[in-house]
Parts: sequence; structure tokens; C-alpha cells
Amino acid sequence: MELAVLCLSFLLFLILGVPVAFSIGLACIATFAVEGLPIATAIQMMVSGMNVFSFLAIPFFIFSGELMLHGGIADKIMDFARSLVGHCRGGLGLANVMASTLFGGVSGSPVADTSAMGGVMIPIMKREGYSADYAVNVTTHASLTGALMPTSHNIIIYAFAAQAATGMIDGHSIHGVSIGELMFAGLIPVFWIMVCMLIAAYWQAVKNGFPKRADGSSMLERFPGWAHVLRTFIAAVPGLFVIAIILFCVMRGVATATEASAIAVAYSLVLTGVVYRTLNREKLFKALGKAAKTTGVILLLIGVSNMLRWQLANLEIPEIIEHALLTATQTPWLMLLYINIIQIFLGIFLDMAAHILITTPLFLPLAIQMGMGPVQFGMMLLLNCALGLAHPPVGTVQFVGCAIGEISIGEATKTAWPYYLAIWVAICLVTYVPMFSTWLPSLIAGHAVY
Repeated sequence: MELAVLCLSFLLFLILGVPVAFSIGLACIATFAVEGLPIATAIQMMVSGMNVFSFLAIPFFIFSGELMLHGGIADKIMDFARSLVGHCRGGLGLANVMASTLFGGVSGSPVADTSAMGGVMIPIMKREGYSADYAVNVTTHASLTGALMPTSHNIIIYAFAAQAATGMIDGHSIHGVSIGELMFAGLIPVFWIMVCMLIAAYWQAVKNGFPKRADGSSMLERFPGWAHVLRTFIAAVPGLFVIAIILFCVMRGVATATEASAIAVAYSLVLTGVVYRTLNREKLFKALGKAAKTTGVILLLIGVSNMLRWQLANLEIPEIIEHALLTATQTPWLMLLYINIIQIFLGIFLDMAAHILITTPLFLPLAIQMGMGPVQFGMMLLLNCALGLAHPPVGTVQFVGCAIGEISIGEATKTAWPYYLAIWVAICLVTYVPMFSTWLPSLIAGHAVY
């Protein structure tokens, strides 16, 4: 009875258009009422879920990304990427992939990445002989790498959701997951996502003859010379340096992830306000407002998800799902394939933060049984969640890209399959080749990381 109330009320609220956070909270409160438990207990769980010191990193990372977004860092990164590969076939598409990947490391947010790079690159690409759907798809899918970068607040959310993970892998005891290990774990997957995206963008450009004039004739830029490439690289380095600062602080033990995020904000303020002088009072207030709004949404999701996790445990939902999947198969590679398919399906309906918070306690214990550690699982999960941002109906990133490109979601989706395939290849590499996500953190930590 309680399970039916939880599921049906949640679906009903979603159908009625109630935001996901409120749908989860109201469904949990309805279930508490049916169980005869005091509503005050639910509220206490929600507050305690948000009252975690590590979550201070979330507003800092978001604010740092917003400062970089409004401080003009995206333009300098784009200039460097364009000078390097802009003269190739589909050069602006390749430059877009590189610039979106690099700026994703600065902003840590696929949505901010799409807003920044899309606002600059999509109009330019349309003007210089690229179709709108190509420009939008290249931008939106390349921006997904921001979810795995060290500046991503989604890493903090996953670390919180995975804190109760326990188990044994290769004789090593697993107790939660380190935020520092997660930050390093995403770097190699991000590189391979970029490679897959470059291949997809180049193939589609060659197939369609991009860039081309209205009469169908080809138009290519000239290589500006290595001196120009060096100048644009030097201009872009200070913005990219924020990634190195965070990784250095965490690796050397100079600061925790939370403290490193505050350092990133201070650095971003100095860089955009003093060095580049591109940050004025209006842009600063806009960045503050956006960071406050995004932080509020995420913390609300964390709070209501804490209620939901309690209800799921109370109703033994993880055990039911585990039993169902183990009944279907006990072969590790097939089990992980099932989990990926379920994650992709859920990504159609859930926003990223909600997706992480709801599914981590459901599937991480099962993944540990199959020999996959929380670090590797985290990268797999973040990739699946990020893919959900690029396809409807909840595809926030795709909606932003289509709005900038002035095309419909349907038009963009028709030609998006090479980029879906590229992301799927990256998901398979992370899922079935552990070294893609565990080798670098193991090297840094000096011991095996799972």
C-alpha cells in the first residue's frame, strides 16, 4: 500500500507538471501520512539531509563557474580552440568540441557550458556555413563533459549519495567514496569523450560538406599560424588554471574539496575582476543571483531525496530491485549493461541531481557486488545522467542549445544520433575498462582505487 502511494503520487505530480523536487517531497509526505508517521519527522530528515559541511562546495563551485561564464573566459577559450583546428574540415565544429570541453572544466556545469559556448559559437557557425542542427548538437553534447570535471558540483552530490556504500572488492574494504578521487577519476573519461565527439563532429561535417555557402560550394578558413595559436593559448591559460588549482589543493592536502572550491571563487573574482577587468557590478550580481537560485534548487532536491532514501530503505525497494536483477542475470557484464540501460531510460524523465540522488542507493550496492567500485560507478552514473540532459523531455542542455540556435527540439534530435553514439562509446569504456576511471586516482593516491 505504502509503495503504491509513493510511486503513484510521484507520477501524478510529475504528470501535472509539478517540479521534480516538489513531486518527490509531496509523494514522501503522502507516504508518511499513510504510514501514520509524524510529518515533523519528514521535515527533520529533509533539513538533516541538507545540513552537511561538504555541501558548502556546491554554491562555491556554481558561483565560480558563473563568474567565469559572465567574465568572458569562454571567449578566450573559444579563440584558442578556433585558432588550433578552425581551418580543418568542420573546423568550427571541432573548435566547438574542444572549447566546450575546456570551458566545462572551468564551469563544471553542462548548462552553463552550453549557454556560454552556444551563445558565442552557434550564431557564428550558422553564419559561416554550418546547419543550425549541427551547431546545436555539437555544442550541447560536448558540454556534457562539464559533469565529470573537478569543478562539477555533481561530484559532490554523488559523493554524498554514495557515503553509505560498503562492500569488498579484491579483498579491499569499501566505505563510501573520496571526493578527491572522484575529481581525478573524471579526467581520462573526459578526454575520451572529447575524442569521440571530435570523430562524430568531423564525420558529420565531411558527410554534409560543412562549412558550405548557400550555393553548396565549400568554404574553409586558413590556418592563422602557430604564433597566433600560441597567443590565444596564453590568453586562455589563466581561465583554465582554476582546474589545476583545485586538483593541486586536493592532491597535496593543502585544502579539502570544500576549501578548494572557495579558493576557486577567490581566484575567479581576481581573474575576471582585476586581471581581465571583464566583470562589472551588473555581471557580478547576475552571477550571484544565478548561483543562489541554482544552489537553492539543488539543496532542496538533496533534502527531499533524503526523505525518499529513507522511504526506499523502509519499504525495502533496493532489496526488491537487487533481487529482480539478480534473478535476471548474475553475469557481471550483462548486469552492468542492464543498469546502464535503466539509467539511460530514467535520464529521460529525471534531472541530473535528482537522478544521482535517487538511483545511487539503488544500484551502487549491486554494482559493488559485481566488482565495480564506487569511483568507477560514479563516473558511469554521471555519464548516464549527463546524457539525459541532451535529450527530451527533460533535456535541459538541449533546450538551451535549441533556444540559442532557434530550431525545434525535433529538428535537433533527428541528427543527434552520432553524438548519442559517441557518449555511449564513452559509457561502455568507463563501464568495462576500469582503468579509464581508476588508473589516475590510483596513481595519485599511491594505492588501488575502486
